[in-house]
Amino acid sequence: MNDPLTTISTRRTPQSEPDPAVADRQKRNAGGGHAFKISDEARIHRFLTLGTTGGTFYAGEAELTKANADVVLAAARDRGEWLVAEVVKISVAGRAPKQNPAIFALAAVAGLGDEVARKAAFAHLSAVCRTGTTLFQFATYVQQFRGWGRGLREAVGRWYLDRPVEDVAYQAVKYRQRDGWTHADLLRKAHPVFDRAADPARSALLDWIVDGEYGEHIPPLVHAFERVQSPELPAAKVLATIAEHPLSWEMLPDAARTPQVWRALIAKGMPQTALMRQLPTLTRAGVLDDPGTLATVVTQLVDPGRLRKARVHPVNVLLAMRTYASGRSVRGSSSWTPKRAIIDALDAAFYAAYGAVEPAGKRTLIALDVSGSMGANISGLPLTAREAAAAISLVTLATEPACDIVGFTGGGLYGGGLYGSRRRQGPITELSISPRQRLDDVVNYTSRLDFGSTDCSLPFQWAAEKGRDYDTVVVITDNETWAGNVHPHQALAEYRRKVGHEVRQIVVGCTATDCSIADPLDPHSLDVAGFDSAVPNLIADFSRGDV
Repeated sequence: MNDPLTTISTRRTPQSEPDPAVADRQKRNAGGGHAFKISDEARIHRFLTLGTTGGTFYAGEAELTKANADVVLAAARDRGEWLVAEVVKISVAGRAPKQNPAIFALAAVAGLGDEVARKAAFAHLSAVCRTGTTLFQFATYVQQFRGWGRGLREAVGRWYLDRPVEDVAYQAVKYRQRDGWTHADLLRKAHPVFDRAADPARSALLDWIVDGEYGEHIPPLVHAFERVQSPELPAAKVLATIAEHPLSWEMLPDAARTPQVWRALIAKGMPQTALMRQLPTLTRAGVLDDPGTLATVVTQLVDPGRLRKARVHPVNVLLAMRTYASGRSVRGSSSWTPKRAIIDALDAAFYAAYGAVEPAGKRTLIALDVSGSMGANISGLPLTAREAAAAISLVTLATEPACDIVGFTGGGLYGGGLYGSRRRQGPITELSISPRQRLDDVVNYTSRLDFGSTDCSLPFQWAAEKGRDYDTVVVITDNETWAGNVHPHQALAEYRRKVGHEVRQIVVGCTATDCSIADPLDPHSLDVAGFDSAVPNLIADFSRGDV
């Protein structure tokens, strides 16, 4: 006969219920379990680095966006200067795969903040909106919060006046329209005032943008742009113009983008992000069949300096590699035969985007949440959280000399002890991943793993039962844990008691939700968000005890 008193414990609580000891600091997550509430600062950081596009497995895009937007808008009203500083820090460092959340937050401060905060937002407009495309996005967002008053007009006007005229010309002919905006629209709104006589080139350029007037002082790039639009221009003249001027592929008409022209653009050095995006086109067109061009592209892809200068986010490298290696477009029906040298280069570029990571030298367990909820796409990209989690784990796996890696899901039970009855695959699987494996192989491998419900306590229970002694446990999850009979922080406490020393926990959040399995009051637990280049070094630093 079962004794009902054995179900009462102050050390173990089912995740479907709050832990009585910390119930005031927990909340019900979207999966139905209970986890720790995170601070508004942490939520905003998750929003800025991960965004809400696409939603999560449990929360729709509209629901997740509204929940995060409420926090962002409150900060814009009450802590605008702080929010601007966070936006600038994350945007300038390239810590998000998409700029939209940062631009939205900046626009919110510009519309809702107090006078000091609005001035800060306007002062940093050029630092965050570095291209014409991002300026157009800002114009769309800011009108959701305010009209075109003097401060906004002056800020947009300075975007065109403060940067070198050659840069303004480049933006004007490369990013001609987006989101229903053109540069002419913005200049008519802003009416920038400056000494036209002292800056004739800028004066001629802005007149050309607004009215199409072609003055004698127009920058040479505009001349070149106009010249290559002519279908009668001989190919030799197109190549000569490319050699003389900084034309990008977006500035050329479709008919002019011949293999010879693509090779000329590559030889001059295409911007890193554009190069990665155009790899399928270059392959289909036979551009990379030339050994010299192929070697040049490989060299450019793996160049750490180019990656750093372009603020290339590692997730975007991963996405480029995944798409290219698949041999078919995510949207549309185009296909190509991938070149092994390019896949190898993108693999190397992924690690190069993270830079050098100093090993912590600690016994480390990486635990990947491979449950069903991790099958949701991240940041609106055609890439799942479980695939991105596997990729970032490779950086730590390649760095730490004593490192194990497992995948966990609460959706299947096996054996006895902790795990109950047997089934085909247990809730913890030691993953056959090696740092010597190619990135695309690892992504494909993890995408085929069985999945089920989420139980983030399992890594600690598994380590205790198996007698594995770790200094640091890194859990990469969406935090939507609900399936276990013990909370993750309780299982961690039990594991610490068993091994007899402090164990550091690092939780890497994959979605912009409002909860975490990491107890914010635990000095040996760290909650981070996203997959940006700072994360592996932060993991190593915290594991080492430096932060």
